[in-house]
Amino acid sequence: MPIPGTPSRAELVEHLVRTRIAGDVATPRENNLSHYRKLANSDRHYWFGLELGDRWSDEQDVLAVMAERVGVNDDPEYRYGQDTIDPELTVDGLERMAGRLRKAADGQQRVLFATGHPGGLLDVHSSTAAALRAAGCEIVVIPEGLTTEEGYVMQFASVAVLEHGATLWHTHSGEPMKAILTALERGGRPLPDLVVADHGWAGYAGQHGVDSVGYADCNDPALFIAEAEGTVQVTVPLDDHVVSPRHYDPMTAYLLAAAGLD
Repeated sequence: MPIPGTPSRAELVEHLVRTRIAGDVATPRENNLSHYRKLANSDRHYWFGLELGDRWSDEQDVLAVMAERVGVNDDPEYRYGQDTIDPELTVDGLERMAGRLRKAADGQQRVLFATGHPGGLLDVHSSTAAALRAAGCEIVVIPEGLTTEEGYVMQFASVAVLEHGATLWHTHSGEPMKAILTALERGGRPLPDLVVADHGWAGYAGQHGVDSVGYADCNDPALFIAEAEGTVQVTVPLDDHVVSPRHYDPMTAYLLAAAGLD
């Protein structure tokens, strides 16, 4: 199953479709539309740490952004069944992210990694962190003793995560990133030059004015809206929890090669 070495663009597109990271993904259409509606109705759980005001109160506007930036079906009357992520848009996003990673490496910048989806994306972030460290970047070590209402804010394999009950926790919240950035500021430490993350970790960082790039699924519209508004620099569309985390390895290899970090 794994692709040896670094795949070409065409090989990666085929791999993304075969493993359902993109193409016909597991997330059903009705789930996508439900999340778009909840964001439009100001359910902050779906805002991912962003402040969207009343700018996205029409769910059809949200759908239009998702059709353009993710490749979901743009027909508002299509309400049940299979939905899609365009693999070409996934690779386009990886290439844009690679450009920002290259800038970080060239400037030996401070970079913070975080994930709200450790079951799928922890190794993606950890491998990227290792490559940037080897290129001379400082990978930000988070302050100790941070908590939110959901649990403890920890760092494993250079990636900030939420821990609860001795388990790494899936979270959409921006509160863990808020805890990190607030603690850095209070401790007189510089903020990251770049955050590489997903979910509310990426959203809150961008809202706070930190350069932020990340990954998001087709049922998580907030980060794509943030990219459209310029709050987040890059959002890569993908299914963020497929059957095996190893399926993301060719994608990571492609990203690092495109950034000149392989």
